[in-house]
Amino acid sequence: MSIHPTAVIAEGAIVPASCTVGPFCTIGPDVHLGEDCVLVSHVVLDGHLSAGDRNRFAPFAAIGVPPQDLKYRGEPTRLVIGSDNDIREYVTISRGTPGGGGTTRIGSHCLIMCYAHIGHDSSIGDHCILANAATLAGHVTVEDYATVGALCPVHQFCRIGRYSYVGGGTTITQDVLPYSLTSAKRETHAYGLNKVGLTRRGFTPERLRALQHAFRLLLAAKLNTAQAIERLRTEGAHSEDLDYLLTFIESSHRGVLK
Repeated sequence: MSIHPTAVIAEGAIVPASCTVGPFCTIGPDVHLGEDCVLVSHVVLDGHLSAGDRNRFAPFAAIGVPPQDLKYRGEPTRLVIGSDNDIREYVTISRGTPGGGGTTRIGSHCLIMCYAHIGHDSSIGDHCILANAATLAGHVTVEDYATVGALCPVHQFCRIGRYSYVGGGTTITQDVLPYSLTSAKRETHAYGLNKVGLTRRGFTPERLRALQHAFRLLLAAKLNTAQAIERLRTEGAHSEDLDYLLTFIESSHRGVLK
């Protein structure tokens, strides 16, 4: 095991021999790390935190810290992190609260860039990107393959749909449509399909055409949301992508950005 002599690892923490713990890192007693994790330097891992294999924590990241919630009274809530994540400098991730389910979750293969914040009881999927200073309030859900741009604040209880792309500096107060491009430059509205991102992820031309048609009805036709959904359902062109998109809209509690 490679542990710098200035690192402080509390009794009870589980740190496999394959891990590297750099100078001035602090690991709390309820932390459980997987294999081959790297703490570069000055990293704080706190609370009931479990992390999978091959996670990398850059300097001054504060992970598993208490939630920024005035109702929190020190209860043993959790942060669960998957594998193969790159968590960069000054990132803060809060563990959950009893009122929000008790657990904050981070998936696998995510890139969380400098100064990003993930609030309590949030859930981040797999292959997500949070750019510099993206700020997620409590209870935010970011689904698989979504990207949240730099300097984006996301309101409590909002959902960022899978494969969506939120442009830098965009304030999110409602749910972001799956597969969409959303930007403050377009008055914080969805303005089309994330075609480049979907193509990079292997979407076939047929899947892209079906989604493009759905987005035209949702965003560009002279139909309200209910009318667009009814039109798409009556056309009979069902697919996993379309069914998920329509279910996402119908299950929204805060409304969706269109």
